[in-house]
Amino acid sequence: MEGKPGLQTVYQAVQALYHDPDPSGKERASLWLGELQRSVYAWEISDQLLQIRQDVESCYFAAQTMKMKIQTSFYELPADSHASLRDSLLSHIQNLKDLSPIIVTQLALAIADLALQMASWKGCVQTLVESYRNDVSSLPFLLEILTVLPEEVHSRSLRIGANRRAEIIEDLAYYSSTVVSLLMTCVEKAGSNEKMLIKTFRCLGSWFNLGVLDSNFMANNRLLMLLFQVLQQDQTPSNLHEAASDCVCSALYAIENIDNNLHLGTQLFQGVLTLETAYHMAVAREDIDKVLNYCRIFTELCETFLEKIVTTPCRDLGDLRTLELLLICAGHPQYEVAEISFNFWYRLGEHLYKINDLALHGIFKPYIQRLLHALARHCQLDPDHEGVPEETDDFGEFRMRVSDLVKDLIFLVGSMECFSQLYSTLKQGNPPWEVTEAVLFIMASIAKSVDPENNPTLVEVLEGIVRLPESVHVAVRYTSIELVGEMSEVVDRNPQFLEPVLSYLMKGLCQPSLASPSAKAIQNICSVCRDHMAQHFNGLLNIARSLDSFTLPPEAAVGLLKGTALVLARLPLEKISECMSELCTVQVSSLKKLLSQDSSNGISSDPTLFLDRLAVIFRHTNPIVENGQTHPCQKVIQEIWPVMSETLNKHRADNRIVERCCRCLRFAVRCVGKGSATLLQPLVTQMVSVYQIHQHSCFLYLGSILVDEYGMEEGCQQGLLDMLQALCVPTFQLLEQQNGPQNHPDTVDDLFRLFTRFIQRCPIVLLRSQVLGHVLQWAIAATALDHRDANCSVMKFLRDLIHTGVANDHEENFEVRKTLIQEVLNQFGQQLVSQLLHACCFCLPPYTLPDVAEVVWEIMIFDRPTFCRWLETALKCLPKETSGGAVTVTHKQLTDFHKQVTSAEECKPVCWALRDFTRLFR
Repeated sequence: MEGKPGLQTVYQAVQALYHDPDPSGKERASLWLGELQRSVYAWEISDQLLQIRQDVESCYFAAQTMKMKIQTSFYELPADSHASLRDSLLSHIQNLKDLSPIIVTQLALAIADLALQMASWKGCVQTLVESYRNDVSSLPFLLEILTVLPEEVHSRSLRIGANRRAEIIEDLAYYSSTVVSLLMTCVEKAGSNEKMLIKTFRCLGSWFNLGVLDSNFMANNRLLMLLFQVLQQDQTPSNLHEAASDCVCSALYAIENIDNNLHLGTQLFQGVLTLETAYHMAVAREDIDKVLNYCRIFTELCETFLEKIVTTPCRDLGDLRTLELLLICAGHPQYEVAEISFNFWYRLGEHLYKINDLALHGIFKPYIQRLLHALARHCQLDPDHEGVPEETDDFGEFRMRVSDLVKDLIFLVGSMECFSQLYSTLKQGNPPWEVTEAVLFIMASIAKSVDPENNPTLVEVLEGIVRLPESVHVAVRYTSIELVGEMSEVVDRNPQFLEPVLSYLMKGLCQPSLASPSAKAIQNICSVCRDHMAQHFNGLLNIARSLDSFTLPPEAAVGLLKGTALVLARLPLEKISECMSELCTVQVSSLKKLLSQDSSNGISSDPTLFLDRLAVIFRHTNPIVENGQTHPCQKVIQEIWPVMSETLNKHRADNRIVERCCRCLRFAVRCVGKGSATLLQPLVTQMVSVYQIHQHSCFLYLGSILVDEYGMEEGCQQGLLDMLQALCVPTFQLLEQQNGPQNHPDTVDDLFRLFTRFIQRCPIVLLRSQVLGHVLQWAIAATALDHRDANCSVMKFLRDLIHTGVANDHEENFEVRKTLIQEVLNQFGQQLVSQLLHACCFCLPPYTLPDVAEVVWEIMIFDRPTFCRWLETALKCLPKETSGGAVTVTHKQLTDFHKQVTSAEECKPVCWALRDFTRLFR
């Protein structure tokens, strides 16, 4: 932004943002105001807007800008201005307290973020409480500041570092009794003022969440009793009920370590058990919001006392009345209530699975049986439901989560026992269709975990399903088809059922509403019963020929072809070529048809459907080919190359279609391996030619596949290097644009995959090439790129690069490789180490650190003494203080980190040291 804009201009932009009827006017205003917020003028302008208080919109914009600037640009302010900024913000919040609650929240956040960064503001809690506790009109904003202050301590927007964070937490713990005392005063002054009570409970919950309240002090505190009184009362307003529930959940979360907080834990445990009556009252009044709140509290109680429940069930704090509360909730007619507790049941199952004690499992078995019974009931569709079950709406997603939970808990009940019990409920009576469908759904969830060996029940179930009359509700048929797909192991053990099962699924395939699950079931049977299915291959081929006559979504059609390809790979070699040619011809004919079509006639010429089908055929046709034998798919792939090439050429500007072409070619190359040699020259020529104009990153990825397949063939190495150099020129130009790597992370990812394949297959070719210097400069720059896949590719390249000089694999070229890597590190070593350290501290999320540690480890084992010097130099360049005057890192922490890394004998300690050290800068 050039020059400070006038206030009138800012007002006009804010008005346009909120009131301009033209969307493009709003967009322009938003972009301009965003630019203003990033500029250094935003501080002064925001302050002026808040002083003038012209209207709610401009004050909200100013308050939000202040918060944002303090969070992200605090370094712009000189240290001597911090105190006047604090005084100004406190004055603004005092003056604007009645204008709008959202403005008060933004200013409270700004004050909290300032307090956390401003090391010279000592005892900020004490100062604030003393300044405003006696003015009733100031209590709401004081509580707002004291609520957001603990919440902001672990904010990712503020990089205050572990040292300052520890100092703040210690400070807040010291003043926590002052805050609790203030909250008691607020409760006394509030009387029946609902808003003040809500603010009080929110503030208390925030301090519980930070874990700084003294648990013994809180156990006997009147605030705790008040929380449970509010939750026990039938007449409590909804918002207050929610705030009290949140606070109790925060208190339970804060005492995860029960033994250290036994007194408070016991009080909370007993308090929550008193809420059962209130829960039943809320159910009777059909107050779903309160019912959900109680269920959250009961679930949090179980989560907190999980260790006790598992280690001392039925005793003291392991009292299983906690599970009874959850099962009462599971019995509520609305499935959303039961769903709240799912995470707890997962964790309980996980704990019991690890302990693996049958006697202990026996204690919990009846509870899990009751849970499964309730879940089966919740999975029932409405009796007046028409059509098949919806899988993508909220209820469909709930059923999928039930299915996952049942799979995780079934070991406690016994999958065979459960399966048999479910089946007997269908056999005994004549249940309504919706009960039958729900039972079949649960049976489908556990079918795979039942042992298929000599199992008469499974055989009986399969027999019963394939004999289902067509008159049954279509949802029952839908779910029964899914169950058949899950029982493919049983079909494999009992091949006499293959014919009737396929016949049953074919009927489904021809019915539009059942086509998708039928296709999936046929795919499952092809995957598991490949050898038995070989005799039915002609039937599969017929399905493939008329694929578009079925009402199938694209992924189901692709799934059918996957199953067909898996069976194709089991045919005799001499038959594979002919059958694959037939399988591909259908798709190739469609591609040819599209190529001859004039795209201006309005008919879609999108070839992705057929490219995806070809890709799945190539991907899953993996016959066993002995050395010296010609790959049976080689001829087919050579025949379809001209059509692929023409399709690629026609759609060369469309990234989505080019990506699908490359994917298809990738699987074709992988399918026949070295058998694709005749394609190498024309394919590389076309890739390079199109890439000069359209930088689709998938060409780089396809290039890496070619290097992987042919890089060890000496006759191909120069051609592959020429390809690399030709692809690098436009790629480097793309990345040199402003924010190039950030805007094109896929290009970075695929580019470094390509370099890595060179290092893995023909390292010396790359190490001696002229392009290497540029490659390393880009690698060093890209280490700071915060993108999971791209960063992973860059780190893997650097690790593998240096490792080629470390790994003595007894090849005659090891010494050559070692010398070449030495030259690389002589030139780039210091720069690389400094950049890696800087990236870890300031740019990269913690999950990337194991990859960085591997690079550091490889450099260190290549030349430890030199690495020690490089690391020391890099550490000296790091900032030792924050812009707020707090100590970021002490001299001792620097020397300890240096010692931990340089004395490590394996990679793991390097990673742990990096994790601890980078917390000082987060």
